[in-house]
Order: sequence, then C-alpha cells, then structure tokens
Amino acid sequence: MRQILMTVLLIATVVTLYLGFNAGDDGAESRLQGSATRMSDGISRISP
Repeated sequence: MRQILMTVLLIATVVTLYLGFNAGDDGAESRLQGSATRMSDGISRISP
C-alpha cells in the first residue's frame, strides 16, 4: 500500500512539474515559439 501511494505521489509531482514548465506565458512552449519566430524573421531577412 505504501509503495502504491509513493508511486502515485511521484507521478503527480512529475505531471505538476511538466505542466508548470510548459504552460503559461513564461513556459517553455511559449519561449520556443518566440525563438522560432525570431529565427524565421532573421532567415527571411538574409539577402542572397
């Protein structure tokens, strides 16, 4: 029983951390989108 409780708590912690890092305006997903936009703009400004 104790092992099941510890496993459930570990899974809940991992899910909470994952959502905390990826969600919101300061999350990793938002930062990656901003980075991709800046890279795309930079590449489109290169003149051959």
